[in-house]
Amino acid sequence: MISRRFLLKRLLLLIPVLLGVATFVFAILHLSPGNPARTIAGERASEEFVRQIENDLGLNDPIYVQYGRFLFDAVQLDFGESYTIRRGTPVSDVLKSRFPVTLELAILGQIAGICFGIPLGILSAVKQDSLTDHLTRIGALSGISVPIFWSGPLLILLFAQWLDLLPTNGRIASQYSVESVTGLITVDTLLAGDLAAFQSAVHHMLLPSLVIGIYSMALISRMMRSSMLEVIRQDYMRTARAKGQGAKITVMKHGFRNALIPVVTIIGIQFGSLLGGAVLTETVFNITGIGRLLVDAISVGDYPLVQGTVLLFAFLFTLVNLGVDITYSMLDPRIEQ
Repeated sequence: MISRRFLLKRLLLLIPVLLGVATFVFAILHLSPGNPARTIAGERASEEFVRQIENDLGLNDPIYVQYGRFLFDAVQLDFGESYTIRRGTPVSDVLKSRFPVTLELAILGQIAGICFGIPLGILSAVKQDSLTDHLTRIGALSGISVPIFWSGPLLILLFAQWLDLLPTNGRIASQYSVESVTGLITVDTLLAGDLAAFQSAVHHMLLPSLVIGIYSMALISRMMRSSMLEVIRQDYMRTARAKGQGAKITVMKHGFRNALIPVVTIIGIQFGSLLGGAVLTETVFNITGIGRLLVDAISVGDYPLVQGTVLLFAFLFTLVNLGVDITYSMLDPRIEQ
């Protein structure tokens, strides 16, 4: 059971983190070259028209006034309106429509990482120094070393071009039209009861999920192996084996729970990283999530969209870390102390 003091302490820690991120983003955008008013007005617009837009946006106000206004609006989840990509649309509405896409990609990537990483890590530890162990460690090292912008095109080449097994863009085949309820295409197709559309959605999401989950899978596997090896050498494990319990029962009943504690931390941190990794994956696979939105917003200097997207990423990352702390303390109550 989590104590209120522990939970309150963790929640209060979110405030300075988010304030620091907001300040950093505001400073970077206002120190970077370029004029949002010129971007909105266009290159051929007159200087008078540009100045009028600057006044309308409050860009001529002192920097501390702009900063205070930005923080005040951000606290109310008001990030202004998009300058260019969806001009006049509130940033919060744009994020609401794009966020489920990125969330689904991160969840599927994390599921792939957990489903493959944990069993491989346990298998590698139990069969230490065997051929299986060596192959698993080489695979994990490769997964950690290879960046998404390299592994993505490589897997596209393998599964889409050479083997012709998986599609390379979009979230579902064009002949299917599914009403958006949750924004998660695999869930929405199930809610609609359209199994053909569901199969198409899974087919389309398989390759990007695998690409984004490779790093997580490799890291979880390495951490699980290391943690399991440490647990296996403990006295209580030797005692359990001395009592006649089989190796599988000893590992899964007595070792798995304790070995899982550091892995939970990695899983939580990796989920936040997967959200950030969606920036590259969505661009490679032409998926319209907030990762690709951030790239587009930076390229055209859409300040409100950049600020809103980065703050959303930061909020999600801190929220995931909070979930990790809570899970960690549930697995080992001594951590609250």
